[in-house]
Amino acid sequence: MSKKIIVTVARQYGSGGREIGERVAELLGVPLYDKQLITDAAAKGNLNEEIIRGADESAANSLLYTLAMGSNHYGTAMHFGYKMPLNDKLFILQSEVIKEYAEAGSCVIIGRCADYVLKDDHDVFRLFIYGDLEHRQERVKQRHPEIKPSQIIDVINKTDKRRSSYYNFYTGNKWGKYDNYDMAVNSSTFGIEGTAQLIYASIKKLIEE
Repeated sequence: MSKKIIVTVARQYGSGGREIGERVAELLGVPLYDKQLITDAAAKGNLNEEIIRGADESAANSLLYTLAMGSNHYGTAMHFGYKMPLNDKLFILQSEVIKEYAEAGSCVIIGRCADYVLKDDHDVFRLFIYGDLEHRQERVKQRHPEIKPSQIIDVINKTDKRRSSYYNFYTGNKWGKYDNYDMAVNSSTFGIEGTAQLIYASIKKLIEE
């Protein structure tokens, strides 16, 4: 690929967003970054990877800390204070790693507010993948047979709420709001492969213009 393109993927739980991102990365021939972000952030901050996995994509609950720092103080220049919540440390470290990925070349990045972290980068294509509740329930049922059918909707709602809270908390924007993204696609309409192909065709056209 001659022109650099960074694809960020925000997604509803059960929409197949990660798999779609994975397929788009394959079609584009670029790296995919998801759980690798945790590993690289842990190494960068000299933190225990297993411990910080529990804080991944979860907002801190420190209201006093947020008020003290101000919402515009998140960024790579912040020094880690002794009492800084682990969630905040992880967000800052992941933001630094995301910027390093983007600087290195084309890639697909799943979640972690990547669209916001790279908001000043002109080579970013921001995606939001959503789906009909019925299809999302069926997908979760197939992928996670350990979850009781009666609990699936609750798991979907709680996961989406966690992702929304995380995004809203750290960006000041609204998760899933259409004008935060370049494209929003209903994966229930096109399926995983169809959605990936649609996104790939759109990016290819964008790159060739």
